[in-house]
Amino acid sequence: MTENEFKLLYTIKKNGIKSYRSLRDISGLSIGYISKTFNSFTDKGYIDENGITDSGTAALQPYKVDNAIIMAAGMSTRFVPLSLEKPKGLLKVRNEILIERQIEQLHAAGIKEIVLVLGYKKEAFFYLEEKYDGIKIIINPEYNTKNNTHTIYLAKDYIRNSYICSSDNYFSENPFDEYVYRSYYSAEHVTKKTNEWYMIPDSKGNIAKVEKSGDEGDIMLGHVYWNREFSDAMLGILCDDHNVGKYDDVLWEDVLADNIKALPPMEIKVYPEGAIFEFDSLDELRKFDEDYINHTHSKILGSIAGVLKCEESDILNFTAIKEGLTNTSFVFEVKGKKYVYRHPGEGTEAIISRSHEKKALELAKSIGVDPTYIFMDEKSGWKLSSFVEGIRPPDYSDFEDSKKVISVLRALHEKQLSVDWSFLPWDEACKIEEILRTEKGGIEDKGFRELKERVEKCYNKCQGDGISMCFCHCDTYAPNWMITDKQTILIDWEYAGNADPGCDVGTYIMDSMWEVPDAERFIREYCGEKITDSEMFHYLSYTAILSYYWYVWALYREACGAVMGESLYNWHLMAGRYSKYLVEQYKL
Repeated sequence: MTENEFKLLYTIKKNGIKSYRSLRDISGLSIGYISKTFNSFTDKGYIDENGITDSGTAALQPYKVDNAIIMAAGMSTRFVPLSLEKPKGLLKVRNEILIERQIEQLHAAGIKEIVLVLGYKKEAFFYLEEKYDGIKIIINPEYNTKNNTHTIYLAKDYIRNSYICSSDNYFSENPFDEYVYRSYYSAEHVTKKTNEWYMIPDSKGNIAKVEKSGDEGDIMLGHVYWNREFSDAMLGILCDDHNVGKYDDVLWEDVLADNIKALPPMEIKVYPEGAIFEFDSLDELRKFDEDYINHTHSKILGSIAGVLKCEESDILNFTAIKEGLTNTSFVFEVKGKKYVYRHPGEGTEAIISRSHEKKALELAKSIGVDPTYIFMDEKSGWKLSSFVEGIRPPDYSDFEDSKKVISVLRALHEKQLSVDWSFLPWDEACKIEEILRTEKGGIEDKGFRELKERVEKCYNKCQGDGISMCFCHCDTYAPNWMITDKQTILIDWEYAGNADPGCDVGTYIMDSMWEVPDAERFIREYCGEKITDSEMFHYLSYTAILSYYWYVWALYREACGAVMGESLYNWHLMAGRYSKYLVEQYKL
């Protein structure tokens, strides 16, 4: 069946027998073509005076949509702060929940089987199984380590003639059809430069090339339709890659861009402006739904407004901060001033005392080491700070930066401040190891026991060597330092407490990935000209101890579902490098 024949027959199925002029207005086909094809359809028994026949419906069968796959696994980190509290697809927009509106539009189009692929806060979607017929659920346990290519892969057994949808799209009018002739990607034509994906058409209106960012053109926006031919080809690529993982970290559109010539053709289907909406930020949503200006139903924004004594409508321009291994943070503005909100990471309550952190923040502010602190809720762990312009982290290759860091550490350690709790990295590492072995399935590192034994020898030799505990930060890696032209600020006091000063010295060295001679130079600068061999051993040992602590901590975080990436390896490497050096050099 040609595309025009399909278009006319499907028009008759949807609308019944109409005048040629009415069919022209609906289908866009010429009256001459309609007249000629009408007679052909009658001869074939596809239509009669009552409309489409069973034979006509059978002729459309190859083009019938089997189902829709709705991707709802991701965290939508750009949509802070609302995405920290609920999945984006469950937001209520203009009094309708996004994913419910989309399900109902699919049902209205005759598409009854809908497959939801869930990950982040998956349980929040479970009610949809009871509310709607035809819902099937797939769980993506790797939603936070892989991109939506894995979501597509998990749904492979369902994908045939299928719509591929995102849970957070809002369609002004129902864009779905029960029968579709060929694969397409929905689009909107833009006339200005954007950072969206642009589809470059060939002479037939199919995608010839995909480019990231551009000027005027057709950008990817909204749902996609895969026919069986396209589905088989795309799933073949994803299945071949499953054990290789080349595409684990990218969107399925990257796979499309890389393989566009090998895949069956996909039409660019342009919708008018205002037909499809994707909200990439709360600011964008507020422009569409004014209810979000004054009341977002967000506890986070309510808390911010309470502390800053402002209205929710005053809180604007949200930007997620990607740095940070433990927590999620974002920048926002209130009346022209920028602030940072810190949201505690999942699982951190088991290893971090927020009441201790709050006291540490207050002490750090009182001595000017961290002037950014504004407020922290010690029960939930969220924190509010001032944003500092023009900052940069220290450059480990520039020793002048290290001197600035040392100056702050000396000032902190020499204040003789004290609190009623301690940070004991060796003891804490042992506690976390116990949690890993008893609650998280064990430790896979076959060399772990040998590493632990070497670090323990270093730790034991440091005991009673005359270096006293003091109030320390205990997490002095580069992202926690903010250097400006006028000041050097140390932020994020989650692990602060009475501790060996080697915790601060060793953590900085650990993160620098320095070889031992560079570490010794840093330690000499910190200790001064009268440094002893015992002091040098002590601080080198704490580099091994802190590296070991952070390695065990990273194993725990990954067991909780976080992605530690290269950091986990680096901490393992530094613990091994320094413990091995000290055991051999000092014949421990």
